[in-house]
Amino acid sequence: MRQRFAEQIPGLAWESLDVLYAELGRVHERILELDRRIKAFVRDDEAAARLAEVPGIGVVTASALVATVGDARDFKNGRQFAAWLGLVPRQSSTGGVARLGRITKRGDRYLRTLLIHGARSEMTRTPQRVDRKSRWAEAIKSRKGWNKAAVAMANKHARIVWSMLAHHQSYNAA
Repeated sequence: MRQRFAEQIPGLAWESLDVLYAELGRVHERILELDRRIKAFVRDDEAAARLAEVPGIGVVTASALVATVGDARDFKNGRQFAAWLGLVPRQSSTGGVARLGRITKRGDRYLRTLLIHGARSEMTRTPQRVDRKSRWAEAIKSRKGWNKAAVAMANKHARIVWSMLAHHQSYNAA
């Protein structure tokens, strides 16, 4: 195959592609090394290791949460932590009528994105599961749709993370 392309691509362009391909290999090796370091950090850090046990929260999300949050007891409760991440609905109240809108998107965009992606990943497996959280997610998905259910699951994950960090607990699926 390379021979066929070599006839169609000029020499200088081919050399440039070789340089770029070699650079891509170096970047790939660097990514693998950083992944190994993140996994080692999560393995050695007690809080990060506990967080990585939660379905939908992997080693990258666990390490980012531990590195960013610090002391979870700075937050009064899980709802305040979820609000800090921007995972709660915007509220617009007037005349005694409360209207809930889209999520506020305040707070750390990276952590919010990681939690939402983790929730999406977990939700792909909820139809096969029968645990309480999966049934809850399926009910939300049928009423509100996939994206709103994913954000609701991310909100639930944020509250679970807060509880685990603030009370030094392991994950309990029940």
